[in-house]
Amino acid sequence: MGASVTGTDPRNPDVIDHFHAHVYYDPAASRERAARLRERVAEAFPEATLGRWHDELVGPHLRSMYQIAFPRALLASFLPWLMLNRDGLTVLLHPGTGNAYADHTAHAAWLGGTLPLRLDVLDGAPKG
Repeated sequence: MGASVTGTDPRNPDVIDHFHAHVYYDPAASRERAARLRERVAEAFPEATLGRWHDELVGPHLRSMYQIAFPRALLASFLPWLMLNRDGLTVLLHPGTGNAYADHTAHAAWLGGTLPLRLDVLDGAPKG
């Protein structure tokens, strides 16, 4: 039980410094729902840090979004809450391990479907 399916030693979750949730929305069609979710997160999880609105594309994200950063200790309560309260919005949840590429790919969890990302702009992306 000590090895993962790839045959390498399992990684210690202590490498996770924090988590990010990226909430995706359409500025014309679902920004209001995203704003409601944002307000509810701020009220229910004051330890979370709400990032700026990004109606214009930024980083690897190919849709409008805002980020919610939160400490490891909040994951057990925030994730189930977000699963039940995302109001149909797509959310990318990932850890902060120091490898942005792995965090947005191999370590990522999606709520509401998967969206494409521009992975070549992330630290740790394969050079090719």
